[in-house]
Amino acid sequence: MFEIIKKPSNDTGVSDTELRESIEKSIENKRDSLKKVLLLPPDLTRMHSQAGKITAMYYDILKDSCKVDIMPALGTHDPMTEEELTEMFGNDIPKKCFIAHNWRDDIVNIGEIPASFIKEVSGGLLDYPLNVEVNRRIMDESYDLIISIGQIVPHEVVGMANYSKNIFVGCGGSDIINKSHFLGAVYGMEKLMGKDHSPVRKVFDYAEEHFLKDSPLMYVFTVTTVKKGKANVEGLFIGRERKLFESAVALSQQKNLTFLNKPLKKVVVYLDEKEFKSTWLGNKAIYRTRMAIQDNG
Repeated sequence: MFEIIKKPSNDTGVSDTELRESIEKSIENKRDSLKKVLLLPPDLTRMHSQAGKITAMYYDILKDSCKVDIMPALGTHDPMTEEELTEMFGNDIPKKCFIAHNWRDDIVNIGEIPASFIKEVSGGLLDYPLNVEVNRRIMDESYDLIISIGQIVPHEVVGMANYSKNIFVGCGGSDIINKSHFLGAVYGMEKLMGKDHSPVRKVFDYAEEHFLKDSPLMYVFTVTTVKKGKANVEGLFIGRERKLFESAVALSQQKNLTFLNKPLKKVVVYLDEKEFKSTWLGNKAIYRTRMAIQDNG
């Protein structure tokens, strides 16, 4: 199965030239047959992912030969403003290309995960069925290719963000969003943060295998770090197979987890107001530090 893995040759990260070359290679064998493409990047809350830059590169390569739609994987986040779209994706993509995902109304139910499976993966903590709801465009057969773009990074609900989460939560409906998040909370953040194969990830794997295996879907993952205020791409992974996600997870575990010799008594977290503009997002300041806080800290 086709895959691309690109890592930097120095400590400045994968260069823009290397990104562009990898992106062009990812579609070179299908480019002549592409008439309509859907790009699924994250929103501004994943600004450091470099997904905005990658999305702009795909658009630039494809814009003269096919129709390109871009639907940021908002989940339940607010639609992006024109200013946010420009900051994330640059000035060269017409705003008419962007579609706002509506998690309440613009979805279709593509299947059900049985209560018995939820009971199994949760260790008996929960036993409800779960409707797999996605934005109707994910199932629109007029798209020749759907490219899901995002960052692999430790996550408080699924263990490691992105991969199929970008589809089932970022472009999902209320039932799968709410019930998957509740599953992660009940199972316990401390048991899943920074890990693959969490109960929530197993739910997404089930949905991918049973309901999306025939979709013209391609994943583009980044692993990034920030050095001296600049986001560096430590790894670029392009393909469809789960093993590609696992390779990105292993790199993110090396680059994005900080282990301490002793717990912290008190932590003050700065939240960038552009990225963390709601209480829902601001809670990440707690999720991402609580495992390092000492008892009664």
